[in-house]
Amino acid sequence: MFNYHFENPEFFWLLALLPLLVLWGWYKRKKVAPELKYPGASSLAASRDNWIGKLRPLLFVLRLAAIAFIIVALARPRTSEENSKTKSAEGIDIVMAVDVSTSMLAKDLKPNRLEATKQVASDFISNRPNDRIGLVVYAGESYTQTPLTSDHKIILNGLKDLKNGLITDGTAIGMGLGTAVNRLKESKAKSKVIILLTDGENNSGQIDPMTAAQLAKEYKIRTYTIGVGTKGVAPMPVSRNPLGGIIYANVPVSIDEELLKNIARETGGQYFRATDNERLESVYAEIDALEKTKLQELKYYSYDEKFMKFALIGFCLFFAEILLRFTLYRSFI
Repeated sequence: MFNYHFENPEFFWLLALLPLLVLWGWYKRKKVAPELKYPGASSLAASRDNWIGKLRPLLFVLRLAAIAFIIVALARPRTSEENSKTKSAEGIDIVMAVDVSTSMLAKDLKPNRLEATKQVASDFISNRPNDRIGLVVYAGESYTQTPLTSDHKIILNGLKDLKNGLITDGTAIGMGLGTAVNRLKESKAKSKVIILLTDGENNSGQIDPMTAAQLAKEYKIRTYTIGVGTKGVAPMPVSRNPLGGIIYANVPVSIDEELLKNIARETGGQYFRATDNERLESVYAEIDALEKTKLQELKYYSYDEKFMKFALIGFCLFFAEILLRFTLYRSFI
């Protein structure tokens, strides 16, 4: 009963009639107690005092219980189950532009810059289930690894497949940014974002980075730029040995932070510097906090009506009372 919700609780006022019915039944029984007295009926009179006769008040109890159950049925008891569904009230489309040049194999982040970026970016994607995300890769040129999609398994698989050497080496920041803008310019999302990550200076490509930034501004696309690499020197790949293995040497880290800051400023974004794995994680966490998706929670309820079983019990009790009154207790009426 405590789990039930009553749609028409006003019917419970009828329960106040039960005490009145009890008083009326008691009064009627005291006033009218018919007996059959005639010669030779001593055995019948004696039967009034046996156990069946003593249980005769049970008829009245059955009637009261039947009335009570019918009243409960009229109050319409039912159980409810609350369900909720969350949907995006203001969608965000995000394109991640990732540098895959040879310098991204530097080991100042563990195990290297590229693998650290892939891991942190994977966590970022997993934490944004309501957004569409795309992936652009660039080095000396750029291409779309994965177009905008809400199927994050596709994005994560595309990110997992990233590696150095698939395209011409170099750092074409303008090309990477321009390709990302091209993926977002037709987007109908209320918020459009590019996260551009690099570890170097623009040294190739046919698009000037600031020209790409101005295009992003025109299409109202915020760009967050991330410079990856420790300050000072880092173990960078410089050549290969005869077996094809990479030879590392400590090389000064050179990131065009001024360019990255200007791109972010032009588009209304921010610039971040990630000098180690922990800082790279915190950078993506900051971007995640800055670009919060507005969610709308829809609640709906499913109801299971329970009045029928109370009504059925009440009618069964009525039937039992009538059956006993006109069979077993007929001689006492």
